[in-house]
Amino acid sequence: MSVLIVIPARFASSRYPGKPLVELRGADGEARSLIRRSWEAAMSVSGVDRVVVATDDARIKEACEAFGADVVMTSETCANGTERCSEALENLGGGFDIVVNLQGDAPLTPHWFVEDLVRELRAHPTADIATPVLRCDGRAVNSFLADRRAGRVGGTTAVFGADNNGLYFSKEVIPYTGQEYADGDETPVFHHVGVYAYRPSALAAYPKWPAGPLEKLEGLEQLRFLEQARPVLCVEVEARGRQFWELNNPGDVPRIEAMLAEMGAK
Repeated sequence: MSVLIVIPARFASSRYPGKPLVELRGADGEARSLIRRSWEAAMSVSGVDRVVVATDDARIKEACEAFGADVVMTSETCANGTERCSEALENLGGGFDIVVNLQGDAPLTPHWFVEDLVRELRAHPTADIATPVLRCDGRAVNSFLADRRAGRVGGTTAVFGADNNGLYFSKEVIPYTGQEYADGDETPVFHHVGVYAYRPSALAAYPKWPAGPLEKLEGLEQLRFLEQARPVLCVEVEARGRQFWELNNPGDVPRIEAMLAEMGAK
């Protein structure tokens, strides 16, 4: 089954304009743009037939082509990354069995997160979409809660049923526990990792569905599938000692740079 990775990237982010071109310093002190680090993460995934950046901005296109990325131009009307992936696949003429949306703000995504996701979607032929979830330790939960207390929108959390199909995704910390956790404690909270694997049919249908109230309130694209009664398979992945964080706010830059330094990543 052929696999395409699409990295959606837009310049006009409401929370962080120009975010894809923000530079992040690695352990060696070298600065590389967020979109480049996300592309390098995608290129490290095995079993992938093609990786493309999908954007509507000439500045991002120019920056990506300068470091050797394959770029597909999409329209400015795409409401989110899933719609941009759908348009990118259409512009490429299809021809792939699985399309992975590796969002351009997640440069710390380990390759095995994507590999596990693709494997599970292949193993569940009735599933149209799959997404990874990572059990949080106390350090991650405390970071989420600190963001919320400060009025910042941090990472997304997920709850799912016994069949591993998602019940809900939220920018609040769910489920509520009312407990305090030490950094190394295991918790019942799962961090939703911003990666999706779709069947092309589900991806083609997505832009035709209206955004529902939950998607509008939370600003989470995957809720459109749940609001259309389309199950979202949650795939639990292992951190293997790696820290994971998305770049959501300017304050996340030093946090991610510290993680790069901790991992010894260039």
